[in-house]
Formats: sequence, C-alpha cells, structure tokens
Amino acid sequence: MGLFKEFKEFAMRGNVVDLAVGVVIGGAFGQIVSSFVSDVIMPPVGLLLGGVDFSELKVIMKEAVGEASAVTLNYGAFISTIVDFLIIALAIFLIVKLINSARRKEEAASVAPPEPTMEEKLLSEIRDLLAKK
Repeated sequence: MGLFKEFKEFAMRGNVVDLAVGVVIGGAFGQIVSSFVSDVIMPPVGLLLGGVDFSELKVIMKEAVGEASAVTLNYGAFISTIVDFLIIALAIFLIVKLINSARRKEEAASVAPPEPTMEEKLLSEIRDLLAKK
C-alpha cells in the first residue's frame, strides 16, 4: 500500500501533470504540423520545382520480385520530415521567446525599490521639518 501512495503523490505533483499535458498537446501539434507540411507547403514547393511530388521521391535499391515488395530509399519523405522539424522548432522557439520576454517584464516590475521602513519615514519627516525652519 505504501508504494501505491508514494506513486500517487509523485504522479499528482504539478510538474508531472503539466508534463503529461504538454506531451499530449505536443503530439497533437506534431500531427497538425505534419499535415500542414505535407498538404499545404510541399505541393507548392514541388510545383515550383517542376511538378515534383515529394511523397514519391525515392531511390529503388531492389526491384520488386513476385510477392516481395521493392526496397526503396524514400528521401522525399525524409525531406518532408525535416521541414516538419524546422517548423516545430521555429514554433517552440517563438513560444519560449515569448515566455522569456514576459518573465523579464515581470522580473523588472518586481524589482521595484522596497517601500521605506517606518524608521526611514520618520527620519524623512524630521528632515523635512528641519528644512522648513
């Protein structure tokens, strides 16, 4: 029973739950980016390069024989995966940059000078009274 309780405490910590949510959202974001690259970006790029379909770019290493399928090196799919990675990396970079910018603003606001102590306030009042005389 102690092991279950310890695991529950571990799993319910804020960082673990946040990480789980991040992984799920990241997986969904990866699928969106993959679809964006393969369905929106690569067709116009292929058209600009003379009607190339990147999903069909491959080198046949061994022809198909009978029931055995051909052995191919699918470099077009690899190029699409690289573009996926670059878009995801750019999006993560922009998000981290935005978060860091917000943190810097928050830190700058929190570095405001501390309020004077009661002793300092009284000394300021005495100084002001002496200056008037």
